[in-house]
Amino acid sequence: KTPLPRAGHSARIAWQDTIIYELHVKGFSRRDDRLAEPLRGTLPGLAQSAALAHLARLGVTTLELLPIAAFIDERHLPPLGLGNYWGYNPVTFLAPDPRYVPGEAIADMRTAIARIHDMGMEVVLDVVFNHTGEGDELGPTLSLRGIDNALYYRLRADAPRFYDNVTGCGNSLAVERPAVLRLVMDAMRHWVAAAGVDGFRFDLATTLARGEKGFDRNGPFLAALRQDPLLSRVKLIAEPWDIGPGGYQGGAFPAGIGEWNDRFRDDLRRFWQGSAAGVAGLASRLAGSSDRFRTALRRPSDSINFITAHDGFTLADLVSYTAKHNQANGENNADGSNDNLSWNHGVEGPSDDPAVIAARARDMRALLACLILARGTPMLRGGDELGQSQQGNNNAYAQDNATTWIDWSQADAAAGLVGFTRRLIALRKAHAALHRNRFLDGRAVSGSERKDASWRREDGGELTDADWHDPKRRFLGLELFEPGQAANEADDHV
Repeated sequence: KTPLPRAGHSARIAWQDTIIYELHVKGFSRRDDRLAEPLRGTLPGLAQSAALAHLARLGVTTLELLPIAAFIDERHLPPLGLGNYWGYNPVTFLAPDPRYVPGEAIADMRTAIARIHDMGMEVVLDVVFNHTGEGDELGPTLSLRGIDNALYYRLRADAPRFYDNVTGCGNSLAVERPAVLRLVMDAMRHWVAAAGVDGFRFDLATTLARGEKGFDRNGPFLAALRQDPLLSRVKLIAEPWDIGPGGYQGGAFPAGIGEWNDRFRDDLRRFWQGSAAGVAGLASRLAGSSDRFRTALRRPSDSINFITAHDGFTLADLVSYTAKHNQANGENNADGSNDNLSWNHGVEGPSDDPAVIAARARDMRALLACLILARGTPMLRGGDELGQSQQGNNNAYAQDNATTWIDWSQADAAAGLVGFTRRLIALRKAHAALHRNRFLDGRAVSGSERKDASWRREDGGELTDADWHDPKRRFLGLELFEPGQAANEADDHV
């Protein structure tokens, strides 16, 4: 038996220094013609690709990979000539999909992760433990249903033939039960110990923390994570919602677990869309979202800040479309969210008008600046720094094609945006005032008469109560001060 290669020394990057890049393994390198054909769209290809050097130059620290565990298509897709692309429909929790790791699965995966570690970056896996690809009561019997349906899944008390479908995916796993919890914990330990991964992002994490009475932040799953000697030391990120009763749990997870912050996304979009919402929401997000995370010893780094992600518009599409265009998904444009908080500068979709092109470019830069320079942990959607478009499709889960694959032949044309993103990341890293892991209060810093944050008007004066409550205010300046933390560290003023 071939011994496992080393995983490489994990960077163990502190949360306050973390910059996440969400990517799809296939989509990242499938169109990278610098790679041999068999490697394109695979994890070994990601690790060998010159595009990996692109990420290192960009300055990101942590690659968050969309699900790579083996998965199947939802049953309505093949008749439409489509297949599941994102991977949120697993049939196993412990084995990588052979489409992504076609050789000696775990050994090749470990080698790939070692190379990523050698580039100074971490790997976080997006994992789907809330449901399986067996779907609803009409779905195929492939794994857990055939082993013990009533044990592994939540069934409706009034009609146990049907599943308690709090995920919206056909079924829901009963992770609070000892046998199911052990399966999930063993799977995570396997990915860390055997493959060398550095953390996990939990899809629909509220489902994992449910008990008989609903969400429980002290329940079996979250308690097991805190107590596990291996998993308590890796990065953990929650998507803090599902569609069941009490499913929205933003801000409710324990300290040290990052959460996707949809308030950051929505408040930033509203401001740059031009909504009459003033600047208070924008300021709260730039200051670390203390309204959500200043409880139970939580810090700004627990806020995973994002403008866009795999689910929704790309950054380029956010400023180019006012409505979704999902006809290619075969559902008559009925799928995907209608609440996008997007804008198009007067033209829906592509435009050759120089003024429209320039306005969209300005907005993309403004959004990226707010994302990367805000307190909290920034997450970039892979491809946004290249200006990638999905032609207005905001639910591209079934588009395993050029719609979603990054087109590296356009990298030179996007050099300006890439360079701008790189400089923003370098600026964040260079200034303690931009990445220190504490909330901004607008109060004098201990040992100094200077405020940690001063919010400014156009004339340089500080905002008044009237300014904060003015829905038409469109200007917000921020002056930051961070005292040195050591004798040889200078104060930082931005």
